[in-house]
Amino acid sequence: MTPDLDYRTAFELAPVGLVLSRHRVIVDCNQALAEMFRTSREVLNGQSFLVLYPSPDEFERTGERITPILNASGRYADDRIMKRADGDLFWCHVTGRAMQRGAPHAAGIWSFEDLSSRRPVKAELTGREREVAALLIEGRTSKQIGKTLDISHRTVDIYRARLMRKFKASTSAELVQRLLAG
Repeated sequence: MTPDLDYRTAFELAPVGLVLSRHRVIVDCNQALAEMFRTSREVLNGQSFLVLYPSPDEFERTGERITPILNASGRYADDRIMKRADGDLFWCHVTGRAMQRGAPHAAGIWSFEDLSSRRPVKAELTGREREVAALLIEGRTSKQIGKTLDISHRTVDIYRARLMRKFKASTSAELVQRLLAG
């Protein structure tokens, strides 16, 4: 028997994790999201998005960083490292849409796609290193990353150098290549 084709069925059977949120709290999520984060919908529903992040600092900084973008366009997307319920870190593509531009966190629709099969996390990175790595992968310069993260471009260069050591890369291009490969 074929299930009825309606919005609820589409939400439930979507091939990516989906979340309806209010003020950065998960109002409802589909089974794909629960499986991706290795937990249950019952545990996730009603929780802050904080439970999906590697650290409270990354949760706060991401919220601050995406607010002006959501205010301007109503949409946001990036690749970032997230944390499963068992503590494993993984690369995830996150896309969201604010229901109201003027209040971007008031209500939203978010999708999460697990990228771990093609981009595993292999090195132990600090929260800031994870943020810099994600922006390097996007092709941003030190100045652009500094502006996005509200730090100096020289500080970004320090983090880039740390990443290069951890990934044993001799050039920035090689670093990006290794970050993409895991």
